[in-house]
Amino acid sequence: MRKFFKQIHIWLSIPFGLVISITCFTGAMLIFEPEITAWVQSDYQRVERVGVAPLPIDELLSRVEPTLKEGQRITGVTIFEDAELCYKVGLSEPKHAATYVDQYSGEVKGEPGRLDFFRTMFRLHRWLMDERPEDDTKIFWGKMIVGVSTLMFIVIVLSGIVIWVPKSIKALKHRTKISLRKGWHRFWYDLHVVGGIYATLLLLAMALTGLTWSFEWYRNDFYKLFGVELEAPKSNNRVGDASGRARDERREANSYLSWERAYANTLALAGNAERMTISRGSVSVPCEGWGNQRASDKYLFDEATGEITSKELYADSDRSRKVRGWIYSVHVGNWGGMLTRILWFLAAMLGAALPLTGYYLWIRRLTR
Repeated sequence: MRKFFKQIHIWLSIPFGLVISITCFTGAMLIFEPEITAWVQSDYQRVERVGVAPLPIDELLSRVEPTLKEGQRITGVTIFEDAELCYKVGLSEPKHAATYVDQYSGEVKGEPGRLDFFRTMFRLHRWLMDERPEDDTKIFWGKMIVGVSTLMFIVIVLSGIVIWVPKSIKALKHRTKISLRKGWHRFWYDLHVVGGIYATLLLLAMALTGLTWSFEWYRNDFYKLFGVELEAPKSNNRVGDASGRARDERREANSYLSWERAYANTLALAGNAERMTISRGSVSVPCEGWGNQRASDKYLFDEATGEITSKELYADSDRSRKVRGWIYSVHVGNWGGMLTRILWFLAAMLGAALPLTGYYLWIRRLTR
């Protein structure tokens, strides 16, 4: 039985190992993207000088609007507890786009965009740099290859556990430490065998959650394990979308005046938070602490007056919303703060090294 699993481990690793290594390495690179981006783009994200009081939100947004590109519109504004951080103004396109404005001087800092390095890492991680086909009936090969490789990675890791299990208690000692004094070959062997075991649980967590972005059938079944039935995606109604956008633009233009009052009213109810995001009709307040890092409470407000009309607490939200956030938080490792992010980074780097050390051991065995 052990020999059978060893053959599975080897012959699946050979064709899929390189993709697995790329996926793990790029995933590790993305873990600290927020911190690195904030450091590189500090000129955009930090104010020149903290003033006595920030300018009104509607005045700031009125200064942002003339700087927008054709087709762009303001979707919301994020206000940070740290007075040195600029307001972040969300934009409708491209996805996740934002511009920054100094809330004290009113200076529009501009739209820095995602760093090219992380954009490349993300496209490698998800699609091996492939382009999404315009026709949904065609195969998205990059996404398919990453998904299949991730599936095979789960089998490889599980077969590796079977191979690793020592035959005796005495042998266990040699299977739990990496030797640094017995030459390079022994080091690479121990890194592959022992390092793989130490990272097993985290690698399985990353792979099992990551597959929800690769295959619809897997995503549906995975959510069912947590009692969630996913709804089928709605058809794209271009006419409806266009009229909806026009209606939204009119409503947003009239609602900026109420955003300031809605923010003040939310502060009175929820207290200070690391950040608050105000959008059309709602203020989102993230839940602090460990756990689902996408968890947030929503305070709905009257767009004419800014008065809070109701609140939607995360604790009372449906299971689907909670499961979605937890899957993402477990995948990227931010559910436990900086500690788990560091652990996820180390595990992902080990995951990237495992196929490479495996290739080394396999080639050395063939050439002996």
